[in-house]
Amino acid sequence: MTGMSPARRLQGVKSSPVRDLLALTQRPEVISFAGGLPAPELFDVDGWSDAFQKAAGHRPNLQYAPTEGDPVLRELLAQRMTARGIPTEPADLLVTTGSQQALTLVTTALVEPGDVVAVEEPTYLAALQCFQLAGARLVPIASDEHGAVPSSLADVLERERPSLVYLVPTFANPSGGTLTAARRQEIAALAAAHDVWLVEDDPYGELRYQGEPVPALTSYGEKVLYLGTLSKIGAPGLRIGWLRAPRELMPAAVIAKQAADLHTSTIDQAAAAVYLANVDMNAHVRGLCAAYRERRDTMVAALPATVPAGTTWSDPDGGMFVWLRLPGAVDTARLLKKALAHNVAFVPGAPFFATNPDRATFRLSFTTNTPDEISEGMRRLAATLA
Repeated sequence: MTGMSPARRLQGVKSSPVRDLLALTQRPEVISFAGGLPAPELFDVDGWSDAFQKAAGHRPNLQYAPTEGDPVLRELLAQRMTARGIPTEPADLLVTTGSQQALTLVTTALVEPGDVVAVEEPTYLAALQCFQLAGARLVPIASDEHGAVPSSLADVLERERPSLVYLVPTFANPSGGTLTAARRQEIAALAAAHDVWLVEDDPYGELRYQGEPVPALTSYGEKVLYLGTLSKIGAPGLRIGWLRAPRELMPAAVIAKQAADLHTSTIDQAAAAVYLANVDMNAHVRGLCAAYRERRDTMVAALPATVPAGTTWSDPDGGMFVWLRLPGAVDTARLLKKALAHNVAFVPGAPFFATNPDRATFRLSFTTNTPDEISEGMRRLAATLA
């Protein structure tokens, strides 16, 4: 009975191994380095409780709202972006249900089935899902510890004529790497020369623990679409994200948003606006950075005693992740079963690759656990890898 089969576009789109792993790691005895989750004990519960209470006291905040988003929230987000060196007007922003939806709307607006989307390799899992669901053909751009390699992008632009180029240029998921300022300039110039849109996905940009800040890719050219979110600095349960786009693209994104969900939750947007107006978010972010810096340092310091000789790993200046490669022909997906038996979890690297997976790679997240838990988890990982 053909009516029972899902649509063809879903075939070949795999479930996220991170989402699947979250179910396996619910056992309280497991120390999980798998999910890229903010630390729940660092959520500003009092601040958000107060913001929601104030927002719920106004009847309009329980009503339907404009597709573009809460005007006060857009104003506050525009001010915040401008203060970070990305001059932004409220009209440049569309509030979305997480930055994941912003990516989906951009894809809906710009990508036809069969179009090429260029992605750095490895890259964010849910972006690969999004592009696969749109029927795009994924073409990899080489990357190293300094991010996407401009010469590789130039080759892909010449050879494949992509509709879209997707990058996580700052503290990338999964690699933790950051694109240098020189490469940002070069990549923005390439996008302009080839008249192709770049997507700058920036969930981690404010979480810097060492090194000098690099200007956003958006500040180097006109052909960049910026995806922002409150998930990593506020709380992911809010599902508040945004798209910053040029005026000519905004109408298409708004229509795609109307078709998806009419608008993002009115009450959540209103609470976010109250929170940003009344709380010193910069001070909160400084607190997060202090806590995460200690966790990052604890994990990185433990690595030499944890992994076998010949292992390589990233040394991220910020974000949430350390990316590792074991020596030899290892399959970390098989190793994960052994790790779970030792009550520790990580994410195997293969699903982060659009084309040819490197099965010896894996990702560790350091944000969710305390330094003591990280130390114990690394001992368990050492036993797994022994």
